[in-house]
Amino acid sequence: MKRSFRTGLLAGAVVASLGLASTAMAGGRPDLVLAGLKAGRAHQAQELIVQYRDGASASSREAVRQGVGAARVATLRGGSDVRTQTDLWKLPAGVSVAAAVRALADDPAIDFVEPNWVYTHQAASNDSYYTNGSLWGVYGDASSPANVYGSQAAEAWGRGHTSCDNVIVGVIDEGIFFNHEDLTPNIWVNPYDPADGRDNDGNGYVDDVRGWDFDGNSNNVNSGGANDDHGTHVAGTIAAVGGNGKGVAGMCWSGIKLISGKFLGNRGGTTANAIKAIDYFTDLKTRHGLNIVATNNSWGGGGFSQALQDAIGRADQAGILFVAAAGNSAYDNDTQASYPSNYPNPNIIAVASTTNTGELSSFSQWGATTVDIGAPGSGIWSTVPKSSKGKVISGYASYNGTSMATPHVTGAAALYKSSFPGASAADVKKAILDAAVPTPSLQGKVVTNGRLDASGF
Repeated sequence: MKRSFRTGLLAGAVVASLGLASTAMAGGRPDLVLAGLKAGRAHQAQELIVQYRDGASASSREAVRQGVGAARVATLRGGSDVRTQTDLWKLPAGVSVAAAVRALADDPAIDFVEPNWVYTHQAASNDSYYTNGSLWGVYGDASSPANVYGSQAAEAWGRGHTSCDNVIVGVIDEGIFFNHEDLTPNIWVNPYDPADGRDNDGNGYVDDVRGWDFDGNSNNVNSGGANDDHGTHVAGTIAAVGGNGKGVAGMCWSGIKLISGKFLGNRGGTTANAIKAIDYFTDLKTRHGLNIVATNNSWGGGGFSQALQDAIGRADQAGILFVAAAGNSAYDNDTQASYPSNYPNPNIIAVASTTNTGELSSFSQWGATTVDIGAPGSGIWSTVPKSSKGKVISGYASYNGTSMATPHVTGAAALYKSSFPGASAADVKKAILDAAVPTPSLQGKVVTNGRLDASGF
C-alpha cells in the first residue's frame, strides 16, 4: 500500500492509515529525541535522520520515504537488504520534525528516526608564549613551581619526550589553518589520495589531501579566514611545533600528524555531518591501518542522537578514542544530559575545564558520573589565523572553554600512545584517568575527582 502524509499536519486518521501508532515508541530513544525538541534544541528545519532496521528491503525503505513525501538528501551509511542503512531526509512543507518522529518511530521498517541536530563549538572566545609565562596549561611542578595546575606536559618534555612519532589525531571541528607557522610540519598529507582530481583510495572523497570539509563538501579544510579560528586553536594545543623559538608549543611537539574533519561552519554543524566526519576517521583507520589514537571533539548541543552514538561506537570498534568537551553552561551533566559527551560509549573521555589556580572554571559543566576529568581551559593561548592587509597570516589568541580543555587531554592521549604503541584505546583512557591529580574543586564533580597529569606519559 502506498503511504501518504497529509500536508500541513499528521491527523490521527492519517497516522492510523499508515499502520502506525502516534504514541508508541520503538527503536532508538524517541523519548529523549522528543524531549530535546520540546526543550528547543537547535536542529535543521525539515530534516530528519532515518535508520532502517536490519533486513528491511530496499522496496520497504523506499515505500516509507515516499509515503512521507520526503526527499533523500544523502545516505550517511550505505546498507543493503541485510545491513542497516542511514539516510538524511528533507520533509515536505507542513510536516514537522516532531510529528514525523512520533509517527515513524514504530514503523516496522524503521530502527530510529531523529532530527538533524545543530552543534556549536564549546569556546567562549624557547617558544615565546611558554617562556613569558602565558602557556600555563602545559606547565608542571618542576617547570613552574609557582603554578602547578597545568597539564604537567612540561615534565614529560623535560625527560626528552616531545615527539609523538607515528601517532595521528583527528580534529572534528572547524577547519585548520594548515599554513600556520606553528602547525604546518604537523599536518597530515594523505599519501593514498594525492591532488589529481581522482578518488584514488575509493573512500568517496576526491583529493582529501589534509582531510575533508563535510560542511562545504570539499577538500578545502581551511576557509582562509577567522571562521576556522576555533579548529586552529584546538589544533595548536594538541600539536603546535615546540622548540622553534616562536609562538606556542602543543602537547606533542613533533612527529604527530593532525587530520582535519571539518563539520562546523558559519551556522554551526549538523548531526549528519558529524557522523560523516567520525566515520571518515574510522574508515581511514580500518582501510589504511593509520595509527589514529583519538578524535578531538570540542563541540556540543542538540539533543540525543542514536545515529551519532552509533557512529561513536563504530569508532570504538576501530580503537579510536572520542575526547569530548563537557560543555560551557555551568550545570551538572548528571542531571541534564549534554551531548555528545554524555553518551555512554566506553571510548568517550568527557572533559571539564579548570583555571590556573586549580578551580573548576566558572562556565564549565561537570558530572560526578558523566564527566571524567578536568584539564586547563581558562585563558589558553594557541594558534589562530589572523587577517592582515587582505591576507591570512599566523596569529595567536587566548580563548576560554571546555573546548580548550579537551585538546589537552587529546594531546595527552597522543603522548601516551607514542610511549606505549601497543596500548589499546581502553588502555590509553585508563592511563589518563588513573593518572589524574586529586583536586579539591573537582571532588564529587568528575569521575576521577581530579585533573589531567601527563607528566608520566
